[in-house]
Amino acid sequence: MGCYHHLAYAEGSQDLRLVQHQPTQYPTSEELSIGNINFKAFDLGGHQIARRVWKDYYAKVDAVVYLVDAYERERLAESKQELDALLADEALATSFPCFSNKIDIPYAASEEELRYNLGLVNFTTGKGKVNLEDSNVRPLEVFMCSIVRKMGYGEGFRWLSQYIK
Repeated sequence: MGCYHHLAYAEGSQDLRLVQHQPTQYPTSEELSIGNINFKAFDLGGHQIARRVWKDYYAKVDAVVYLVDAYERERLAESKQELDALLADEALATSFPCFSNKIDIPYAASEEELRYNLGLVNFTTGKGKVNLEDSNVRPLEVFMCSIVRKMGYGEGFRWLSQYIK
């Protein structure tokens, strides 16, 4: 929501690169690789009109990467509502890394503030290698990042890759 950047992998590289673009007007997709895993990523947009088509993409979802703008505190309540709806949807019983972008901007929300405002305190599963294979627990974690400064998002995608089969 509110982020106009797209993460992509440079061809032949395992490094993420940043592509900046205008707000998503219509869904787009791109193939990318993280380690040994190939992904087909969909950028569906976060504005109100774009949210209407989200369910059209649920059929074969292996993970949902939820992106929040850490600087736009006034939209955190709206973002929590959308996140709650996605987490409650049985069709999306999958891994959920929540990326909080723009932490490079002074006065952006802290990780603790985001966890609190998104209702994720005591509901995340842990960073790093976490074995949830024999449980019914959905992988869910918050990762602070700055796409512009190219920091933080790699950790989140490495975390996600352990849950994608």
